Amino acid sequence: MASEKISLMVVFCVVILLLRDAPSVIAGDTVLDDDSTPKKPGCENQFVLVKVQTWVNGVEDAEFVGVGARFGRAIVSKEKNARHTRLILSDPRDCCSPPKNKIVGDVIMVDRGNCRFTKKANTAQNANASAILIINNQKELYKMVCEPDETDLNIHIPAVMLPLDAGTRLEKMLMSNSTVSVQLYSPLRPTVDIAEVFLWLMAVLTILCASYWSAWGAREAAIEQDKLFKDASDEVPNTKDAGVSGVVNMNAKAAVLFVVVASCFLFMLYKLMSSLFIEVLVVLFCIGGAEGLQTCLVALLSRWFKHAGESYIKVPFLGAISYLTLAVSPFCITFAVLWAVFRNESFAWIGQDVLGIALIITVLQIVHVPNLKVGTVLLSCAFVYDLFWVFVSKKFFKESVMIVVARGDKSGEDGIPMLLKFPRIYDPWGGYSIIGFGDILLPGMLVAFSLRYDWLANKNLASGYFLWAMFAYGFGLLITYVALNLMDGHGQPALLYIVPFTLGTFLTLGLKRGDLKVLWTRGEPQRPCPHIRLQHSEELNSE
Repeated sequence: MASEKISLMVVFCVVILLLRDAPSVIAGDTVLDDDSTPKKPGCENQFVLVKVQTWVNGVEDAEFVGVGARFGRAIVSKEKNARHTRLILSDPRDCCSPPKNKIVGDVIMVDRGNCRFTKKANTAQNANASAILIINNQKELYKMVCEPDETDLNIHIPAVMLPLDAGTRLEKMLMSNSTVSVQLYSPLRPTVDIAEVFLWLMAVLTILCASYWSAWGAREAAIEQDKLFKDASDEVPNTKDAGVSGVVNMNAKAAVLFVVVASCFLFMLYKLMSSLFIEVLVVLFCIGGAEGLQTCLVALLSRWFKHAGESYIKVPFLGAISYLTLAVSPFCITFAVLWAVFRNESFAWIGQDVLGIALIITVLQIVHVPNLKVGTVLLSCAFVYDLFWVFVSKKFFKESVMIVVARGDKSGEDGIPMLLKFPRIYDPWGGYSIIGFGDILLPGMLVAFSLRYDWLANKNLASGYFLWAMFAYGFGLLITYVALNLMDGHGQPALLYIVPFTLGTFLTLGLKRGDLKVLWTRGEPQRPCPHIRLQHSEELNSE
């Protein structure tokens, strides 16, 4: 049963790496990939999201979100500066010819198609419209640009694209013989949102908890090993090969293969991503999250219910299971299923974070980096993996493969579940700040290794490596969020900043203190053999 559990956790560790993402913000005041279309005089606006607030017969009604065009007057950012203006339907609907209905400073709503966007805007402007809302023929938003041969642009009214479902609802309002007015504005995103502070705390505390659990397990195993040596002094096992029960030690070849397979699988997801893929990932996440939550709860509750944790019952197909595990499992499974059912609700991020944190802590407890050499290979490969699939992939695929997969752009869903997320509280656009599991898990392996080494070497916080590794991780993640805000919400590869700080700090300290050779090869301090200590004490007694 233990080997099956370890195999399951290793599989989820691979899946987490495959689907990891840098911290990114979903939905903002600026639409991403702004440089994908060229600018020219009269057609150089930023693509911004626009709030379209409606009133029906003077009563506030629905709010829609559109995207501003490259051309036309810029949308005001403050709500108090946006005027309430009557909305009318164009006749003809495409606005490719002068409207038949009289327009007096109204906002005109037109359908996409049959002529250029700029021609529609010019026609509406000449008919005395104050703004134009163009309804897309799909549910997605579309960035309205100028054609390459257009040079003489003289459009002075705002132009906004709305999705098909928003247009359908607005049309129903207008057809009900009601007076409909709209207000167009594009509020700016705050420079810093408190969501990023909470997300930073979640990442740091997750690694902190996982490191202490991992170090405690390693120390308990070392104590048990010493007892075995003392009880069987005539048979001295090889201490170097003796490992901690229930732990998988990664090697350098596995670390490289880890990242190569991850790249192949990520590319496959990019090409084949669909709503079905998202559903499969949700199922995998639920299984891993439930298993992780069960492991964490059993470890915690066994302190108070020791007898239940050490008493086992044989279950068909599952083998021997402790009574405590049997009692906790239904709760964990129910929790994961409820999250899957309600994952699109506004409160679902809480369940996703609980399952995600439990899964990360469990994986860090089971999968160990045995020495600094393996940690360096793993993080260096992940560093290159991050850079390539976030930045370099744009040159080959015209978009960031990593971010497209993480957001689920090609699936029609909100994105993959292998993320910690927190709602942006003070952001007028809402959305979430997110961080991929891999940005916590991979550096977390090195940080957990540092605490295991410190405890086995009897080092305190000041003379050890753990405090410095934690500080380096926290600072690297902080720099990531600074870069994220400087880049207007474009997804950033967190390991670009975390790896140099974390790995660089560890290597520098190890070299300075003279521990680098032991850290790089053995990964644990050289301890005298208890058998030799026992013989030495007997010789002293005889003398």
